[in-house]
Amino acid sequence: QVQLVESGGGLVQAGGSLRLSCAASGRTFSRCAMGWFRQAPGKEREFVAAINWSGATTYYGDSVKGRFTISRDNAKNTVYLQMNSLKPEDTAVYYCAAVYDYTSNTRVASYHYDYWGQGTQVTVSS
Repeated sequence: QVQLVESGGGLVQAGGSLRLSCAASGRTFSRCAMGWFRQAPGKEREFVAAINWSGATTYYGDSVKGRFTISRDNAKNTVYLQMNSLKPEDTAVYYCAAVYDYTSNTRVASYHYDYWGQGTQVTVSS
């Protein structure tokens, strides 16, 4: 069992930066693949970024590639999403997700994940 709590969301101007954190409880975090997703009002949940258990493999959605960076610190049971050059279209609730996967795989589809946080709001003003 893994419990996830996101933090770090807020209001930022276009072009600014935010760093989201996702703190996990449970002994299996270091063997979990992690992902970030987002959902804007009236839209489907969208894949943002993923990282494998060791941090060696990462993968990004096309809309955030080159602007966002996912990372993790297994000693702190935390995964991060550094978001730079933010745009108004990045406005959404951001969720982190986990699935037990002790391989080099990253997971893109939301149905691959077993555990979800409650989400944190990110609002980018123009």
